Amino acid sequence: MRRHSAQLTHDSAVLPWLGANFWSRTGGPLMWRNYEPETVREELAVLRDHGLNMTRSFFYWPDFHPEPGRIDEELCDRFRDFLDAHTEAGMGTVPTFIVGHMSGENWDPAWRGDRDLYEDVWLVGRQAWFVSQMTRRFKDHPAVTGWLITNEMPGYGRIYQVDPPSSDVVTAWAQFMCDAVRAAGGTQPVSLGDGAWGIEVTGRDNGFSLRDTAEYVDFVGPHVYRSDTDRPRQHYRAAFECELAAVTGQPVVLEEFGLSTDTVSAANAGVFYRQTLHNSLLGGATGWIAWNNTDYDDLWEQSPYDHHPFEMHFGITDRTGRPKEPLQELAVFAEVLERVDFARCRRADADTALVVPAFLERGYPYSRPADRPLIFTSLHQGYVAARGADLPVAFSREADGLPEDAALYLLPSTRQLTTRTRRDLERRARGGATVYLSFCSGEHPATRGPWFHDLDGLFGVEHQLSYGVAEPIEDDVLEMTFLEDFGSLAAGETLVFPVAGNEDSRAYLPVVPAGARVVATDAHGRPALLCHETGEGRTVLATYPLEHMAARTPRANPEQTYRLYAALADLAGAARPVTVDTPYVAADTLVREDGTRYVWLVSQAAEELTVRPSADGELRELTGGDPVRDVVIAPYGVRVLELR
Repeated sequence: MRRHSAQLTHDSAVLPWLGANFWSRTGGPLMWRNYEPETVREELAVLRDHGLNMTRSFFYWPDFHPEPGRIDEELCDRFRDFLDAHTEAGMGTVPTFIVGHMSGENWDPAWRGDRDLYEDVWLVGRQAWFVSQMTRRFKDHPAVTGWLITNEMPGYGRIYQVDPPSSDVVTAWAQFMCDAVRAAGGTQPVSLGDGAWGIEVTGRDNGFSLRDTAEYVDFVGPHVYRSDTDRPRQHYRAAFECELAAVTGQPVVLEEFGLSTDTVSAANAGVFYRQTLHNSLLGGATGWIAWNNTDYDDLWEQSPYDHHPFEMHFGITDRTGRPKEPLQELAVFAEVLERVDFARCRRADADTALVVPAFLERGYPYSRPADRPLIFTSLHQGYVAARGADLPVAFSREADGLPEDAALYLLPSTRQLTTRTRRDLERRARGGATVYLSFCSGEHPATRGPWFHDLDGLFGVEHQLSYGVAEPIEDDVLEMTFLEDFGSLAAGETLVFPVAGNEDSRAYLPVVPAGARVVATDAHGRPALLCHETGEGRTVLATYPLEHMAARTPRANPEQTYRLYAALADLAGAARPVTVDTPYVAADTLVREDGTRYVWLVSQAAEELTVRPSADGELRELTGGDPVRDVVIAPYGVRVLELR
C-alpha cells in the first residue's frame, strides 16, 4: 500500500515550504501600523540564513479593510514592500486574508456588528470582495507562493464547542472564498487556514470537513498544539494528525506548530522541534511553517500579549533576532531536506493497515460523539506502538473501504465497526491476511461491549459477557504469558501492560475458545490472546484493551504493545525494511525517484544510545558515503542514513 506523501506542486522555486508564521517584532498583529522596512529585512535575513524559504503572512482584517467597500491602500503599499523584501531574500510568502483571530483574541472590523461570518449573505459578500481585491493587488508578485483564506476560523466564526455551523454552510462559505481567489486571477495553491480541526482529524464536528472542502483547496494545513501526558505520544502527535489529515490524498503542510519558551526549557524546545519536524515528515507532511518568527517582549502592553503573556515567546528568534533552539533545529532539518532532495522523495510502501473506524468521522444515528475521543486516543497509541516496532503503517479509512493488499490489519481497542467492514475483515483473513483486534468495552455505560456483529465467528470464540455489566480488570498490571511461539515472541515469555480506564473501559472480554487457539493467558489463566486460523490467513483477538489502557496511562511509552505488533508483522509477513532492537529508536524509510533509499532513526531516549540496525542493505553516511554499522544517536536525536 502507498502511504500518503503528496508534494505541493507549483511553478515556485521555494517548494517544499519550510518557514515561519510572520509578525514583525515591531508590532505583532499591528505591524502594518508600525511597519519598519529595515527591521523586516533583518528578520527575514535571519530566517533565510538558517535555511527557511518562506513565511506565512497576514492581512490583519480590521486594518486592511476599515470600511465595507474600502481597502487601506497605504497598508497595501507596505505589504508590497514586504513582498519585495521576500524577493530580495530569495523567499516566498503565503498571505492570509480573513485575520480576525490571533493568539488568544478575536478582532472584528468596526463595521461587522453582530453579523454571522458564514450565514449573513452581505457579510460573506464583503469577505469575498476583500479576498478578491487583495488577490488582484498581489497575485503577480513573485514572492506570493500560496494563499490562505483565514486564520483558525473555527475559533473566530463561532466557538465550535457551543454552536458549530453546519458543514453545508461552511463548505459553501469556503467555496465562495476560494472561488474569489481564482476569479481574481490567483493561480497559486490555496487552502483555508482553519487548522484541520474538523471531524475527520479530531472527531469533533466544527463544520469544517476536509472531505467536503477538498474540491476547492489544494492542500490541507493542520495546526497542532495539543499536549499529552506521555513524551513519545507528544513527539508523535503532529505526525499522527498529519496522517489523519491526509484523508483526501491532498498535500499536507504542517501549517502551525510550536511552543512558548515561557512554558518549556530552551533545550526541550529544541527537542520538541526536532521530533516534530522529522516525525511529521515520516507521517506524510511535505511542508512546515513554525509558529512563529520572533518574540515580542516590547509589546507587553498590547493585546493579546497583555493577557496572554506566554504568547510573547513563541518565537524561533528572540526579541533581538538571535536564533533560539527551534531555529537551530529548523536549520539542521533544512540541510537534511536538501541532502536527500526531499521534493523527489516519497514514503516507502507499507504492508500494514491501521484501520480508522468510520465512527470517528460519521454521525451514524444514535451513535455518540463522546465515543470519538476513545477512537482518536486508541489510534494514536497504536500508531506510537507501531513506530516502536519499526512497522510502517498506512492509514486505512473504514469509510472509504479497506484496502485489498494489506498483509496485516490493526484495529487497536476497536469497539465499533460497520457490518460491511466486519464481513470484509473476515474475507481478508480467509484470503491470507492477518487481522488483529483488541477488545474494548467503551468509556460509557450505554451499549457496553462490541458494536459489531458475530465477534465469536470472526475470532473463533464464544464470549461470556453479561448484559450491561462490564467485567472489571482488578489487577494493577496485565501480565500476558505466551503458551506457544507467536511470531518473534517465544513460549514462556511474559509481556506486562499498564491497566487504566474508567469503570466502563477498564474491562476485559471473557471468552472460551471455539476454534481459536489460546496463545497467551493472563495472570489468572484466562485467555488474553487468541489466534483463529481461517482460510489462508488468521484473526487474532486480544481480550484486553491494550492500546486504550496505555493511552490513558501517563508516561506509558515505550510499553510492550510494540512487541506484540512486531510479532504480528512476523506472523503476517508484513515488511519492516529496517529494524532496531530497542523500542526507544524508531526506523522508517523514504525512497527517492531514482531508487535511492534513506533511513530515519529517531530516538525517544533521554540518554545517548548506540544501536546496530538490521536492514536489507548497507547503511552509509549522507556525508561522504562511509559505511555505518553501529549508529550513535544523541538524546532524543535523529540520524539520517542512506540504505544501499
